[in-house]
Amino acid sequence: MEAGFPHFLLILPKENNKQNIHSMKYIEVDFRITPTSEDLCDILSALLAEEADFETFTLHDNGMMAYVQKASFEMQRIDEIIANFPIPEVEITYTTTEAEDRNWNEEWEQNGFRPIEIGNRLCVHDSRHEITENYEFNIKINPQQAFGSGSHQTTSMILQYLMDEALQGKRVLDAGCGTGILSIMASMRGADNVFAYDIDEWSVRNTELNLSLNNIQNVKVVEGYADVLKTQTPFDLILANINRNILIQDMEAFTSVLKKGGKLVLSGFYTSDIPLMLETTQKYGLQHNITSEKDEWAMLVFTLQ
Repeated sequence: MEAGFPHFLLILPKENNKQNIHSMKYIEVDFRITPTSEDLCDILSALLAEEADFETFTLHDNGMMAYVQKASFEMQRIDEIIANFPIPEVEITYTTTEAEDRNWNEEWEQNGFRPIEIGNRLCVHDSRHEITENYEFNIKINPQQAFGSGSHQTTSMILQYLMDEALQGKRVLDAGCGTGILSIMASMRGADNVFAYDIDEWSVRNTELNLSLNNIQNVKVVEGYADVLKTQTPFDLILANINRNILIQDMEAFTSVLKKGGKLVLSGFYTSDIPLMLETTQKYGLQHNITSEKDEWAMLVFTLQ
């Protein structure tokens, strides 16, 4: 079984949840990456999704094809991402064409993603794949975004961490839950209850679907920003796999609902951002315990003093 970047990824549009995706016009961008690797494609796709509203990615031998709604396409944003790519020795070029009309939902349903193995102990797969091997943990998800299948480095690092974290009787927060995969893993590790939230309605719906697929019943998921935490009782563990700026913005909200001695797990940023994250967390009485790095991505674990 091959771990890594899924062959086909779909991110449903955040601003157009109620529209028919088939009716949208897309720009197809062919990215050529030298040297070519799945890790570099992963980094580039993350930047394109976050900063330029790209929704779909498929790999090819020399890089990847990426798709963005025609109304959202801005060449300047792509040029800025390439100019500021975090690995300077990489060369990235691209060409653009208007994509033929395709039913993106049907395409996703036909392809899904390759089963992903993490640490020889966890298998993440979609409902179209039946797994015959025996794993300590087996998670079934039908993701509707790129960063929830477990293939992304930030997600896999947190999953790896959770596999060895005793959560029996603990209360867990999953901030920016996406597909809900971290909530599912926390529940499987014995968490008493999990509270999850995301700013996107489609993420909440997808989390609810994936909880059902795994017969998880002790996770509550809501739509909203960090202000949903104001009514919550304290947590023993907080998982926040979001981008750097949102993590910094919401740090006060996280620490306000973290128990003394509780743990905060942060990811979703590059290794180059670690000094800034350490500087920020020091202001809130957080003691740094663990640093994990994978392909330019980082995960930090803290304890509230």
